[in-house]
Amino acid sequence: MERQELMNLVATGKSSSLEFKSDISNPQSLATELVAFANGDGGTILIGVADDCSILGLSLEDVRRINHLITNTASQLVRSPIFVTTENVNVGEGRLVIVLKVPKGLDKPYFDKNGVIWLRVGTGKHRINSKEELRRFFQMTRQFHAEELPTRAGLDKVDKFRLREFLRQEYRVDYPDSAQELEKLLKNLNLATNDGYLNLAGVLLFTIDPHDIVPEYSPKAITFPGLHAGVSHYIDTETFKGPLQLQFENALAFILRNLRKVQAAHSVNSPGVCEVPVPAIEELLVNAFIHRDYLINAPIRIFIFDDRIEIISPGTLPNNLTIENTQAGISNVRNPTLASLASKGLLPHRGIGTGIPRALHRWPFIDLINDQDQNQFKAIIHRKTLEELNRKGDVKEGETDYGKLMLARDRDWDEEARAN
Repeated sequence: MERQELMNLVATGKSSSLEFKSDISNPQSLATELVAFANGDGGTILIGVADDCSILGLSLEDVRRINHLITNTASQLVRSPIFVTTENVNVGEGRLVIVLKVPKGLDKPYFDKNGVIWLRVGTGKHRINSKEELRRFFQMTRQFHAEELPTRAGLDKVDKFRLREFLRQEYRVDYPDSAQELEKLLKNLNLATNDGYLNLAGVLLFTIDPHDIVPEYSPKAITFPGLHAGVSHYIDTETFKGPLQLQFENALAFILRNLRKVQAAHSVNSPGVCEVPVPAIEELLVNAFIHRDYLINAPIRIFIFDDRIEIISPGTLPNNLTIENTQAGISNVRNPTLASLASKGLLPHRGIGTGIPRALHRWPFIDLINDQDQNQFKAIIHRKTLEELNRKGDVKEGETDYGKLMLARDRDWDEEARAN
């Protein structure tokens, strides 16, 4: 690095990837800095630069001392060892600045010598103090997923009929003959812990009623009159119990029975179609069931108002995913076991990140809100009248009848689904 390049870097100030140190004498303090950077995306420490961005530099003797300290710290005071690089930049008048580069760790999490995990947060460090923070860190680094949380449910809680049918249809194998074989199978499917208990995914997918074991995850729905949630007045409500597949089916049925039906033709004998395309609702509902954050002990909530449907999932988008990413079909799977098994016939889930784009293509009147304050993700499906659709130019030429439009879109959707 040239001197001018160093000066330009210093001028940007401290950040989540850049730290300044006027000097280093405490190896344990350095270890926490190395651990914090390695547990994130890596970073650079400029030694010989003050917090106010003034370039103080170091003597040659200090450089030798600090480089020796860096070597010992990176190899002996952190776990696992971190392979850092250093460069000495001449800043004039016989003074040097050490450019210490810490790579993004490949063996996360990294600990200091006391077994503490540190994370870089803004321009400072954050110590992980709770089990929940630790779980979230493991989830972020993909070493742990909330669906793998152990439960107190033994293997005797498995719904034999449901699991038997799933194994026959998807794997062409019979139900295990013994408890030992069942345990082995469930572990291979990542549905059980090493201690022989069902994990959260196993409970949600293959027990008769997960509500008896983890009631906090049972989705809830309510239909309100008007445009706002009332304290005591509602039209319809339900808590969805049973395995995940049944929860989804009943939640979808709840939404559909609380929406309007319109005639597809002028004849009263013609079939009614839902005012909102059913596949669009399905896609967003599946997204909520599969991608919600199971580290949050709260249910999926469904609210239906006169002008909209709200599907609210606990947890924001994972790992820096944005609304724009999801609209472009970019996904980050928070619950890989649920996603994988759901795509094997349990739910209408493809597992290729196209759910939200397909829903928007089918019904563009959808708002997606990644609510950081409430720690939730909300999909708002707006309900539209024929007049509103016509004003927005959404009705194709020659398809002024709302019911015919919906039937035409259903045919297009079915053809697209078969093609994929």
